[in-house]
Amino acid sequence: MNYNSETLYKLMILYMLKSAAEPLTLIQISTFFLEKEYTSYANVQAHIKALEEQNFLAVKQNHNKTLISITEEGMESLQYFLGDISPEIKCDIQDYLKVNSTELRREASIVSDYYKNQFGEYEAHLLAKDRNTELVAIKMTVPSEKMAATICDNWQEKNQEIYQFLTEQLF
Repeated sequence: MNYNSETLYKLMILYMLKSAAEPLTLIQISTFFLEKEYTSYANVQAHIKALEEQNFLAVKQNHNKTLISITEEGMESLQYFLGDISPEIKCDIQDYLKVNSTELRREASIVSDYYKNQFGEYEAHLLAKDRNTELVAIKMTVPSEKMAATICDNWQEKNQEIYQFLTEQLF
């Protein structure tokens, strides 16, 4: 079946998310489309938004990134149209995921977020995981949003050092 480019891009996004081992970020998905010169960043954002509105994607906004995963409805829809994505495009997607697998996994496995609690303080939640196994989860309460945001940013940069320190001190 011959689709317009907008429908094809949506199918490609679904296929990419189905093929990835972890949820992907908006940047990771967009990077693929931009590197292969399929479409613009704005178009990728619009397609993701449309797929989310159709309940084909789950989009979780985090303090510093947007994690995107395919839903059951998205899987069902993709299964129906999977044969309509060319082998070349599937190969491009698989190659991108393979070449970038370490970085994609690392980015999805280090999570941080914060929110204001009922006492007016901020709670920073820090998580490091390997696939579906939590390696370490830390919750810190701080008095300001700026401090919570800084903690989350630093977790993204220093999580390995912190995990190693905790391991050395506790074992």
